[in-house]
Amino acid sequence: MSMSLAQKLAADSVAAVAEGRNLQDVLAEIRAAHPQLTAQENGALQDIAYGCQRYLGSLKHMLGQMLKKPIDNPQLESLLLAAMYQLHYTRNAPHAVVNEAVESIAKIGRGQFRSFANAILRRFLRERDKLAASCKKDDVAKHNLPVWWVAYLRNHYPKHWHNITTALQSHPPMTLRVNRRHGNAESYLEKLAAEGIPARALDEYAVMLEEAMPVSRLPGFSDGLVSVQDFGAQRAAYLLNPKDGERILDACAAPGGKTGHILELADCHVTALDIDEGRLNRVKSNLDRLGFQKASLACADAQDLTAWYDGKAFDAVLADVPCTASGVARRNPDVKWLRRPTDAVKTARQQEALLDALWQTLTKNGRMLLATCSVFVEENDGQLQKFLNRHADAELIESHVLLPNKHQDGFYYALIKKQ
Repeated sequence: MSMSLAQKLAADSVAAVAEGRNLQDVLAEIRAAHPQLTAQENGALQDIAYGCQRYLGSLKHMLGQMLKKPIDNPQLESLLLAAMYQLHYTRNAPHAVVNEAVESIAKIGRGQFRSFANAILRRFLRERDKLAASCKKDDVAKHNLPVWWVAYLRNHYPKHWHNITTALQSHPPMTLRVNRRHGNAESYLEKLAAEGIPARALDEYAVMLEEAMPVSRLPGFSDGLVSVQDFGAQRAAYLLNPKDGERILDACAAPGGKTGHILELADCHVTALDIDEGRLNRVKSNLDRLGFQKASLACADAQDLTAWYDGKAFDAVLADVPCTASGVARRNPDVKWLRRPTDAVKTARQQEALLDALWQTLTKNGRMLLATCSVFVEENDGQLQKFLNRHADAELIESHVLLPNKHQDGFYYALIKKQ
């Protein structure tokens, strides 16, 4: 395979994220522009692109330690960071990584950076241990988070902030939700064992794999036996607790993991709503795979009731509202560098109008589950308190803060009853 191409394209993604672009969108564009990429090249591209964002704080710190002045050429800097990631965090042959990076860098401008890049990368190989040790003395490099984010976690989670920063640097676990209509964790573990796939049960219907793998390798995946869903995300449907015959709204439903789980738990009438038609198609394909063709799908802005709501009240509403995604930053490591200190306040304001609209669709004694994948309190407890203050008929039943750890990402849930 061409390591050079994967390395160069990954470096392009690093430069694009530095300009404020979303990594998933950038990689989708790169792959569309390079349909010739092999599975191996695609895998390497994914690994380097995500790895650079995961460890960007330490990579930039180590590069800075070797420079007399900052690099003002984004292409050069991104290629050096991509190569350093490979040298420090992968098992790629060092000489090959250096050679490929130097050759790519030689094509920038008139080749004036070739000898500089060669010197920097060879110095990195010689001094890597010393440079890595220096990361422990710098907050951004040590935690691979912006200074403001570390300060925020220290302030709001004084007992847990260190565990959160550690979790956000780690690779996310691959967790499966077993479709209870076809078995449980115990029965599915037997199927995995037969295929030589090591895994363990997290509860009666959740299984965590030892290593991530393509879903095509999972026994019964295409038949709807299991779905890939974070262990923390699996709590949502249990808290909503759907009952047979109920009318349930899943607002902001894409990609449909929680929608499918609700239908696995009860024979209820679900309306899955999402503003993005492309994402709504993912909900449909997920439900088709699970064998739930009867759910109603609607493409509309959830807070614009005139666009989709027929006036028939729902017994339960899952309000999985848009947020900063700070709780799932290890799955989307570019989030760490794209977010700004004021973003949680901004998204919280946007959530307010959405929650107020959804509340109108709920029947008396109905329940709404406020759900976010954030660890920022403005979007969570702060949002809940404001909502309760605005709605005299709202009563909090229970709320849960799930912090990122080795089993799950970060989530917030608040179950609210309409009196």
